[in-house]
Amino acid sequence: MKKKVLFLCTGNSCRSQMADGIANHDFVGRLEAYSAGTEPHGLNPKAVRVMAEVSIDISGNSSEHLSTYEGQPFDYVITLCGDANEKCPLFFGGVKRLHMGFEDPASAQGTEEEVMNAFRRVRDEIRRQMREFFENELA
Repeated sequence: MKKKVLFLCTGNSCRSQMADGIANHDFVGRLEAYSAGTEPHGLNPKAVRVMAEVSIDISGNSSEHLSTYEGQPFDYVITLCGDANEKCPLFFGGVKRLHMGFEDPASAQGTEEEVMNAFRRVRDEIRRQMREFFENELA
């Protein structure tokens, strides 16, 4: 049976969107992933680009508010930034609540290539941490 996971960030534009895409791609058939934000800002085009580089299409995703999923059961609720971790409401129903903090690539400064490299680094860190966690959890 598929486990349901909700990834939370403040803007639901980068980190939670990347985690959603990675989980649905790497754990197809085992996880059903969703993402939301406490203050959604819209999907970041740079996140879409770096995910496409690893053959994961998140271009059809939308930036959702946390309230969209109110009352829905999840096996895991994972916050990806400190702000969302502090604002995340309590979820009932046996949910496993975790925090996995990642740098916000949208705040990266520098040339276009330096900014894109920050997005790639965060994408790869999220993928590595998701694989480590879910390989153990779903074994």
